[in-house]
Amino acid sequence: MTAASPLNAGRQALAAEGFTPPGPELFNLPPIFGGSLLFAKPALLLVVGAVLVFGFFYATSRKMAMVPSKAQYAGEQAYSFVRNGIARDVIGSRDFMKFVPLLLAMFSFILINNLFGVVPFIQFPSFSRASFAYGLAALVWILYNGVGIWKHGLFGYLKHQTIPAGVNGPILILIVPLEFASNILVRPVTLSLRLFANMFAGHILLVLFTLGGEYLLLEAGNVAYAPVGVLALLLAVAISFLEILVQVLQAYVFTLLTAMYVQGALAEEH
Repeated sequence: MTAASPLNAGRQALAAEGFTPPGPELFNLPPIFGGSLLFAKPALLLVVGAVLVFGFFYATSRKMAMVPSKAQYAGEQAYSFVRNGIARDVIGSRDFMKFVPLLLAMFSFILINNLFGVVPFIQFPSFSRASFAYGLAALVWILYNGVGIWKHGLFGYLKHQTIPAGVNGPILILIVPLEFASNILVRPVTLSLRLFANMFAGHILLVLFTLGGEYLLLEAGNVAYAPVGVLALLLAVAISFLEILVQVLQAYVFTLLTAMYVQGALAEEH
């Protein structure tokens, strides 16, 4: 019996009772038009998210004034949060400005796509699709490694990333492969999995409580289940607010770690 068998057996038992619990197939959405997955809802949401981010900053910066309007103030606060709270504090005052546009765009893009998961009639966080999270992490990998190679040269950067300052001798036989795997290979994997797993799990949890509550309240055919159904729906609302916190936090963590990797690549010593 495989590890997944008890889970499948439980789902089949629930399906026999008339309720099919959500699973990974929840994320296999059909194309909106045509036959390509490039035209499925998640890909469309990425495009919509990019347009919304561009539209927000264009609208808030189009008419700059000494006394800011509410829209300008909102844009300035978003910019200041990333500029001062992430880029300058992490990368340092000497090099941070050239990375602010990318970090601001990254934070805003991840945030809006995460928040899609709690927007009525959309209700799908784009980065619950693993490939999207991997793609964004690959961009970060190219960025910080490219910055490090530009700063130190290829061999200087590899030395910088694999040999900690003050460490020498035979212990390097063990340290160098571990540092290479940690700093070069594993970082993009952990970066993407953190974002993907949180969005994936949160979306399934919300759907489970919502559909489960609706089934117990309206379709189970037993009045005794009604209080449990109401409780499940109330928990779905509570989880929605918790999920908003997680969505904002994951956008912040992804951007913060990106800034940390850039800072580590630029640093003089490892």
